[in-house]
Amino acid sequence: MNTKKIIALLLAVMMIVGVLAACAAKGPAESPKDSDEPKGEAIDLSICLASEPESIDPALNKAVDGAVMLHHFFEGLLKWEDNGVEINDKVNGAKIVPGQAESWEKVENEDGTVTYTFKLRKDAKWSDGKSVTANDFVYAWQRLANHATAAEYTYMIDMVKGYSEVYNGIGTGEFETVKDEKTGEESQQEIMDHADPSTLAVSAPDDHTFVVTLTYDCPYFLEICAFPSAFPVRQDIIEANGDQWTFDTATYIGNGPFKMEEWKHNAYIKAVKNENYYDVDNITTNSINFQLMDDNSAMLSAFDSGTLQYIEQIPVDEVATRIASGELNIVDYIGTYYACFNNKKAPFDDPRVREAFSLVIDRNYIVENVSQAGEVPANGFVPAGIYDAKAADGDDFRTVGGEYYSVDEKDYQANCEKARKLLADAGYPNGEGFPAVEYLYNTNDNHKAIGEALQQMWQTELGVTVSLNNQEWNVFMQTRQEGNYQIARNGWIADYNDPCSFLDMWYTNGGNNDAQYSNPDYDALIDAAKATDVPAERMKAFHEAEDILIGQDKSLAPIYFYTRYFMLDDSVKGMYYTPLGYFFFGHCYK
Repeated sequence: MNTKKIIALLLAVMMIVGVLAACAAKGPAESPKDSDEPKGEAIDLSICLASEPESIDPALNKAVDGAVMLHHFFEGLLKWEDNGVEINDKVNGAKIVPGQAESWEKVENEDGTVTYTFKLRKDAKWSDGKSVTANDFVYAWQRLANHATAAEYTYMIDMVKGYSEVYNGIGTGEFETVKDEKTGEESQQEIMDHADPSTLAVSAPDDHTFVVTLTYDCPYFLEICAFPSAFPVRQDIIEANGDQWTFDTATYIGNGPFKMEEWKHNAYIKAVKNENYYDVDNITTNSINFQLMDDNSAMLSAFDSGTLQYIEQIPVDEVATRIASGELNIVDYIGTYYACFNNKKAPFDDPRVREAFSLVIDRNYIVENVSQAGEVPANGFVPAGIYDAKAADGDDFRTVGGEYYSVDEKDYQANCEKARKLLADAGYPNGEGFPAVEYLYNTNDNHKAIGEALQQMWQTELGVTVSLNNQEWNVFMQTRQEGNYQIARNGWIADYNDPCSFLDMWYTNGGNNDAQYSNPDYDALIDAAKATDVPAERMKAFHEAEDILIGQDKSLAPIYFYTRYFMLDDSVKGMYYTPLGYFFFGHCYK
């Protein structure tokens, strides 16, 4: 087992332990950090996560950079806090602790459902000074489940009783004719009526009590309570301002440690300390200036000059040098970088074509010569570091699941030979007659370099023509979501430490199903995994689902398992991090 995998497993265990500490039948009320603890000098930070975020609405955000911002502007029932365990000399790990909820109780009901009762802090306030109430959570969760909201992360609360009726609808007994986009065949489909959002089993018996009933004992539910999509939002603000509420500092009202002071689009978002936050005395960072940039060279130049104190991207040709100098910090990141095929559009509606394109990817070359930040060649979709209830001797889901293709360098030519045969079987011997296709990526030096490597491999080994196209981040996300592409760069980071986070997204018509993938057998296995709280049964269903997704249908081409690198000014202390990809800057100091 290599060092990278050991780190991944250790960090996964840290995350699980942090969650389990809060998973007792009654969650403990924890006091805020001791304000008398010496923290050094308060600080103003200027950092760069990415370019202009697509959305900073908790229900509508779907990107890690947006999620990091949201963790500073809002707070859920639970939150991530520094666990005091050093990952390296620049950053500590994180654990889940009480957030807006100071305590909770869990009751297993006779009918198999599970009820959580959360008691909110009486001093929890919004940034405009109004009290946070349980009804704010009721509204936020109902809004997330509401089909009309069109939240891609709506399924994050699909374990809540009533969710299916609200989002998927209830059969009316009437049918309509529907034409299949791929085959043109017509079929009869039952018309569904969506239940009123109040059908969702969330309630507020009083201002400080939030009750939610689950259809089963979901093992990762408390992590969902700390996830941005489950953050509370203000009904009065959203109903008065519609989808524009996030763009105005007067209406972007949060309940987290910071509030928005200014947003200069495509330049910066400035966050300042929220004086109404219940733990404001322990927030040592006065302000955070989120610089919005997509030029890696400009980011590095700004960091080197001291204009930025934190960055996450640097030019590809600087990576090795900055690692060697100790300036570039590498931490574990539970996620997978992959090429996403549009499974509904020719020629990638043929699994033989998808497999051929996947097999000729030289994953070792990419991680060793292009990305160069310690990534691990991917031999499946669910990455190392994800917990597996069936695993023995510290193994994880990836180890138990095995590999779907060899990533051993000595097997690369055999993979290429198999790929050429598959392409010939699909009707394109030596690439003859294969249509010109496009690989889409968002503007970024690293993604461009990987795209150029993939282009060369596909053209050299398969004899096909692949062009490259890049789009600004927001446009790219929309294009990929709508399925207006053939092959696109993609990456997925765990939202919680469970294989479900990587597998339920490919459910038919799922909000994050950018591959437009659909297989009823796959859907049935996801349903089965979500219908039981027996760990071994859940893991068995998830492994069988991945067998279909990657082993049988070849729907995606995993390239590598992530690491995350960053540069942080030596004078900055107190930052902490979770391998889900969230950095926390509220307790930084000099």
